[in-house]
This record gives sequence, C-alpha cells and structure tokens, in this order.
Amino acid sequence: MSPATAAEAIPLVSLVDAVLHFADLGVLVGIALDGLAKASLYIMIAAGLTLIFGLMGVLNFAHGSLTTIGAYLGGLLMVTLVSQASGDLARLAMFFVAVVVVFALLTGFGSLLEVRLIRPLYDRPPLYQILLTFGVTLVLEEVLRMVLQFYDMQPTTDWQEALGTKPALLSPENSFLLLGARVDGLELFEIVFGALVVAGLWAFLTRTRYGLYIRAGSEDAEMAEALGINIRQAFTVVFGIGVGVTGIAGTLLMWDVAWAASIGLGAEVLLPAFVVVIVGGLGTFRGTVVAGILVGFVDALTTELFTSDIVSFSALPELMIFLILVVMLVVKPQGLYGVEEVGGH
Repeated sequence: MSPATAAEAIPLVSLVDAVLHFADLGVLVGIALDGLAKASLYIMIAAGLTLIFGLMGVLNFAHGSLTTIGAYLGGLLMVTLVSQASGDLARLAMFFVAVVVVFALLTGFGSLLEVRLIRPLYDRPPLYQILLTFGVTLVLEEVLRMVLQFYDMQPTTDWQEALGTKPALLSPENSFLLLGARVDGLELFEIVFGALVVAGLWAFLTRTRYGLYIRAGSEDAEMAEALGINIRQAFTVVFGIGVGVTGIAGTLLMWDVAWAASIGLGAEVLLPAFVVVIVGGLGTFRGTVVAGILVGFVDALTTELFTSDIVSFSALPELMIFLILVVMLVVKPQGLYGVEEVGGH
C-alpha cells in the first residue's frame, strides 16, 4: 500500500472504530446517564437566571458569584454537620438540611439585593442593570476571596474538605455496572435531585396562586398591576427565589469533582448558564429545561469522543456547546421557545 493510500485509510479506520465504539450498549447507557446528570446541573444553574429574566427582564451577571457563595455556604454547613454524622444516610440528611438553609439564606440575600440595588434602576436602560450586576459580582468575589484567604479555605483550588463530605455511596470507588456501563452514584443522585428541583419550580409556577401572579406579570405587568397584583413584591420574591435556586445548584456542585467549590466556579457556571437560557429562549422555563437537556447530551457525547481517544481535541465539549449557541442565534435568535419581547417593569 502506498503512503498516500495509507493516509487515506486512516480516517476510514478511525470512523469505523468510532461507529463500533458507539454501537456498544454500555457506552450508550453511559452517555445517556452522563447526559442526564449534566443536563440536571445545567438546568439548575440556569433556572434562577431564567426566573429573574422572565418576569423582570434583568440579566443578572452576578449569577455565577451567587452560585459560588452557595457552594461555599453548603460546604461550610456540611463540614460542620458531618462531624456529628456517621453513615451515608446521615450525610445525605445533612445535605438536604444544608440545601434548605442555603436556599433560605440566599433567597433573603437576593430579596435584599433587589430592593436596595436593582429596584432603583428599573426605569433606566438595561445597560445600567448589566453594569450594576457585573459590579456586584466583582465585589462579591473579592469579599469572598478575602474571607477564604483569611480562614485558609483554598480560595483558588477545589475545597477538599467540602468534597470529602460526600457519602461513600456516591464516591467513584463505589460505582457499579448497569447494562455494561460503569455508573457513578453521584450521577444518579444529580439526576434525581435535579428532577426534584425542576418539578418543584414547575409546580410553583403552574400550581400556586403566586406562580399565577408571576406568569401574569411576565406577560403584561401593567395589566396585572391594574388587576391588583403587587408587581413590585412579585419582583422581590422572584429575584429572591432565583438567587435561592442558584444557591441550591452551588450546594450540589461542591460534591462534583468536575466543578467543586472554588473562586473560579462563578466564571465556570456563568457561561453555560447563559448558553442554556439563550438557546431555550429568554424567560421561558420550558425552554431552559429543553435546552439544558440538549446541551447536557451534546456535552456528554463530545466528552466520550475525547475520553475514548476518538478525538484528541480536549476543548471539543466547550466548542460544541458554543456552536449550538451560534447556530441558534443565526437560525432562531429568540431561542427554542422564546418570544420577541419578554420581561417588563
């Protein structure tokens, strides 16, 4: 075989190997579980951003920093509580206690942030809100960095103590086989936990009177206010809940070695959160769920291409995620379920 013929055969052999690799049931099951786990994380990260923009039209650039604060608060609670807990069930119970506490604290902080900083800018152009929330994220990150450095809590690297509070059942060492795929317990936990969070938000928006007020305000704030709905109060509650959900996501991320609690977590979560929100459609919760699933599975598939040595380009998952964003902006700028105008004051 001549060198030219051999060079032409290499891509064909690689393609055949790739097809055979993905024909394996275990590989497909692994990709499906990994995709669902990543989708759960992406949806939780982006849900707060969607809620805030859906009613208020505010693009919260402090979203990533608030997720980081949630991760460190959750980690602090877990490190404190786990010393009194023995066994996996006790640690899981402590985790849900931490989730409730973090949600309550960040909901209160978010409500205060809306009343004192965001509300005075409602009558200003959107650029003012963007600059304000960007400034807030800089302040929060620097304050958090100073506190972490003062207490020597690994501000620039993953916080190992928080990672160590994870139950042994969810550790990679206790993974198990499912239809030929090696399944990590944390992946299953992320899928179930994410589904519970999404179901809770959906029930709140569609099955409660206050959820009705929020949806009415997002459609036509002036008409809702004319009908007696306190839109200003609704803005405060929505901003608080959006920040609280962000904190819940951060609490879960502190256990995932791919994310973990560190100062850099804010920047890591902000970009995919905006991608999911824009692809799904600004301000639509259904679009966020669908886009989160789409981005999660694309991420899982491209990660498998790299980890199985089919592709050697390590940045392929990030590239594909942003390619989805570019294609969506060209083909359908308003997103999968978005409308031309959303949010109002």
